[in-house]
Amino acid sequence: MDKNTITGFILIAAVIIGFTLLSRPSAEEIERRKDSIEAQTHPREQEESKPDSVVADAKETQETKVDDFFAVPVQDNDSVSLTTTDSLQSVNQQPEQLLTLENSKLKVVFSTKGGKIVSARLKEYMSYNNEDKMNSDSLYLMNGDANLALLLTNKQQKVLNTSDLVFTPIQTGGDNSLIMRYSYSDNQYIDFVYKLAEDDYMLKYDINLAGLQPMLDREMADIFVLQWTQKMCRQEKSVKNEQRYSHVSYKYIGGDVKDMSSDKSDQIEVKEPVKWIAFKNQFFAPILIADEKIETALLDSKVLETSENSEYLKTYEAKIYVPAKVGAAAETTHAGFTYYLGPMSFSLLKNYDSHIDDVNKKLDLDKLVPLGWTLFRWINQYFVIPIFNLLRGTGLSMGLVILLLTIIVKLVISPLTFKSFMSSAKMRVLKPQVDEISAKYPKQEQAMEKQQATMALYSKAGVNPMSGCIPIVLQMPVLIALFSFFPNAIDLRQQSFLWATDLSTYDAIIEWHNHIPLIGTHISLFCILMTITNIVYTKFNMEMTNTGQQQMPGMKWMMYLMPLIFLFMLNDYPSGLTYYYFLSLLITILLTIGFRYMINEEKVLAKLEANKAKPKKKSGFMARLAEAQRVQQKQLNEKNKSNSSKRKR
Repeated sequence: MDKNTITGFILIAAVIIGFTLLSRPSAEEIERRKDSIEAQTHPREQEESKPDSVVADAKETQETKVDDFFAVPVQDNDSVSLTTTDSLQSVNQQPEQLLTLENSKLKVVFSTKGGKIVSARLKEYMSYNNEDKMNSDSLYLMNGDANLALLLTNKQQKVLNTSDLVFTPIQTGGDNSLIMRYSYSDNQYIDFVYKLAEDDYMLKYDINLAGLQPMLDREMADIFVLQWTQKMCRQEKSVKNEQRYSHVSYKYIGGDVKDMSSDKSDQIEVKEPVKWIAFKNQFFAPILIADEKIETALLDSKVLETSENSEYLKTYEAKIYVPAKVGAAAETTHAGFTYYLGPMSFSLLKNYDSHIDDVNKKLDLDKLVPLGWTLFRWINQYFVIPIFNLLRGTGLSMGLVILLLTIIVKLVISPLTFKSFMSSAKMRVLKPQVDEISAKYPKQEQAMEKQQATMALYSKAGVNPMSGCIPIVLQMPVLIALFSFFPNAIDLRQQSFLWATDLSTYDAIIEWHNHIPLIGTHISLFCILMTITNIVYTKFNMEMTNTGQQQMPGMKWMMYLMPLIFLFMLNDYPSGLTYYYFLSLLITILLTIGFRYMINEEKVLAKLEANKAKPKKKSGFMARLAEAQRVQQKQLNEKNKSNSSKRKR
């Protein structure tokens, strides 16, 4: 590894650390977020702190909201009638009923208050901290912290939120479906139709309006407005790592998938039609998929102030505008959606597009799994994931799967590793001759002559000093791709190996309460092993690649500083990732030792000496470099002569 490559690594690390420090919110911003969070999290406390008269007025307003909305003239063919309020009851006037749809993967509970989902439990997954849950074997994607409501606007510009209505359940038998109906009259009602697919995470969700169009504002009669809010519950042990991969995402019709910021609060107005909107955590997400399209959407993501004991990470909100289709019956409109309530498994999400041939109609749900930029994503999608799935199918423990994956990856890139080592071996056997050149030009002002003589030696021997860097650069996409793969591989979740109880999060060997800058509240054992191995590899590599060329001052210590930087960077990352890097470095050391014994350096030197006798034609790069050095040397000589003449005067 030459100094250019080392400098590149240092710059990359400096940019990452600098970006992290610069993107941290200010104290004022944190305080504002805290006030906002408290206002959202404790509405009951705020209500209790108000005077009794204010609370009573608020309740009265809520209870008459439904009546106010429907108390408008309704034009029939022959007469005009005014609605009455006797049959209208608000959400606080009837007891709540809970109903359930269930399959082998998912259990969804609905409430008659608002006709909405109140909880969604994933049966095949467990919470990160089972002892704190009422159902220790359950992971709740929603649990009273989400709301999806239909907003209707009447001709007097009053807005009705369906969360304020009491629905009547109509549960059909045999097909795992449910109709939540709010009836104003026999021919005027709102239906929310739910149907849970068999052995899947998909929940069909349709909205039907019948006979209410004469009451609605004409400009909004052909548009359904949905208000979707959710507080994203913490699902993983590492708050920092989960928050890093949690954000709102959306997909344009026939276009790309876009993500909102995961580091800070963000708001955006999506003006072009989108297919779906996802409220994503690291490994799980509810996704609202439109049958046709979402015309426009207002999206809001707020980052909550978190600690190691935080229950929630973020709050998401989406105001969605969907075209309403006219039904077959008179004065009926409807819109269709599908809820995906499940894991961020790349293979599972990719399978939803297997039956779709039209590229513009593909859901692209798999793009919710962040596998890196285009090149890195291709490597993960077509190389890493197929091998990983093949190894996982053997039934081996996840630790052994990662070990075998590491060996396969190292074997695939071993030709590049060998080529890099061979380049350094050629330069190493020429070290005595380079030392002679250094002795011939010992003075500082002779540095240019020394460099020219060294480059001439390499040129005659047929050695390209840059050839060792190219294989290293070619290996980088694989290493970066795996850096994206491991933190987002849900298959590692709650899989144990040795002392690591969960390979999808950090493996703390020591923990403490007070946060320490850069290191956090723990030390991860695999991260320590990776760092130690990296230091050993750095020392070993510097000795193996010593070519006699003078290094930049302090470069040696910078090389040893890099492993420590990676210790701070990766301490909070999944143990599966640091375990992989530990194995990768260890195998690289073994390969380097093996190459050292495989290569006969005496034969290498003899071949280089034979190359000197052959006529050499300089490559374009070497010719330009030699010409630039010649011109620079000429200018330096002229400058020295000029200075000498001035001194004589």
